[in-house]
Amino acid sequence: MITETSAVAFRQNLGEMLNIVQYRNDSVLIKKDGKPVAALIDARLFERIRRMQERFDALCDRLELTYAGVPETQALAEIERATACARTETANAWRVAGRLPALPDQRMKRAAKPAMPATKAAPAKRRAAAAKTKAAR
Repeated sequence: MITETSAVAFRQNLGEMLNIVQYRNDSVLIKKDGKPVAALIDARLFERIRRMQERFDALCDRLELTYAGVPETQALAEIERATACARTETANAWRVAGRLPALPDQRMKRAAKPAMPATKAAPAKRRAAAAKTKAAR
């Protein structure tokens, strides 16, 4: 949860704000004239953000080297295509794993499939399976 406070109230209640961050694992957004100017966050979260920033900077450096000499618009278009492709692949993998719902057109295709006609063998197979289960008990 994020607690919002003015800079004056923050200064007057610094001890309480530190307790909110330390013991409740909340963050405090400090505003001045109604505009956000700073935040007080948990030290562990701050370390995570710093590590992510370092990884992001390294990725930016690699991209800069990779696309050196390539016009910016062309490089951005290529990066956008690669990103879209990766997102589609991830989403499809997640759909297969059941982590995302099927797309609307995929649901309609499934619903439109005709039901398999019942065969005479199906009830006989069910009876045989039930008899096996009974015998096993």
